[in-house]
Amino acid sequence: MNSLTGKERISRILRHQPVDRVGLFEVFWKETARKWADEGHFDEPEMVSDNFGLDVRRTGGEITPGWWRVVDLVADPDAGNQVVEEDETSKLIRDGNGALLRWVKGGSGAPEHVGFLVKERRDWEEHIRPRLLDSTTYERRVNFEGYREAKGRCARQEVFLCAGFVAPFDLMSPMCGHENLLMGMALDPDWVRDMCDVYSRVTIHLLEMLFDREGLPDGIWVWDDLGFRNGPFMSPAMYREILFPTHKRLFDFAHSRKLPVVLHTDGFVESLLPSLIEAGIDCLQPMEVKSGMDLLKIKKAYGDRIALIGGMDERVLETNDRRAVLAELERKLPAAMAGGGYVLQVDHSVSNLVDYETYRYFVETGLKLGAYDR
Repeated sequence: MNSLTGKERISRILRHQPVDRVGLFEVFWKETARKWADEGHFDEPEMVSDNFGLDVRRTGGEITPGWWRVVDLVADPDAGNQVVEEDETSKLIRDGNGALLRWVKGGSGAPEHVGFLVKERRDWEEHIRPRLLDSTTYERRVNFEGYREAKGRCARQEVFLCAGFVAPFDLMSPMCGHENLLMGMALDPDWVRDMCDVYSRVTIHLLEMLFDREGLPDGIWVWDDLGFRNGPFMSPAMYREILFPTHKRLFDFAHSRKLPVVLHTDGFVESLLPSLIEAGIDCLQPMEVKSGMDLLKIKKAYGDRIALIGGMDERVLETNDRRAVLAELERKLPAAMAGGGYVLQVDHSVSNLVDYETYRYFVETGLKLGAYDR
């Protein structure tokens, strides 16, 4: 088979159609991209994705943290992040949901959840729900310009563009906190259902505004971290009862526009996969090894129904031992790519403990081993 463009390759992989090689995607910590740029491998951190020739891009880019959504679902989109406290190492901010979040300066990863304006149904109904349903804010909630720029760039480079948005669980957890949210799922499920309903319906409305004005992407990238180490945040039964309907609504919307759905979920979510597949995901990412996810086990069980991105243990790359990297690729890649439907990536993000030469070896060796016509 002749070499495909990135857009053609990912389009075919997500549909389990024949391709020339496995796809390539990656996420880099901000410190990693900065370190490699400072070493002279490329001129600025933002060039890291082009440097490795990734086949698929997201509207928010591939450097974390960064802008990664095309629609803004905080209660007050005009509030910004108000600095409450600041020292040499961290910054405590109050966001548009009234939540207090502590960010490590110059660091990657999620913030520490410190405090919340919303702790129960009454707080949601008073402070958040009316603002989300205020249609006069909708124009300001959509990043038309950022999407337009990403869409044009990906079209010129012939790579696959996913428009990214955050699904309800990952909208609710930083708004009211995991503990309050999970207690609500157990003790006041109708409250959580209402939040899911509002978030999903407003999300769809905003995406319709965006796509009708600027045109469709190639796919949808959905963030919804449903698990932690060794388990999901909720039982499969609770997922079915509360979250499944809102996921299905969002994924059905994407499919109505003929857009495949890539679901990003950290943590161990194996027990949720049958329901997530029924809800309509087309691809799972990133299959976090340190949380217990097993690429080969998931491929064997579900690889005929969904495509897979990731699952290569990033901690192996952190050793900077090329023999260990080769062993990881040789152990997993043949089975992962069998029958199609696989995109090469580590199992979360590339940390700054990984040398540039190590990651370059991972990519070059992986794509060589991942060729279907070699």
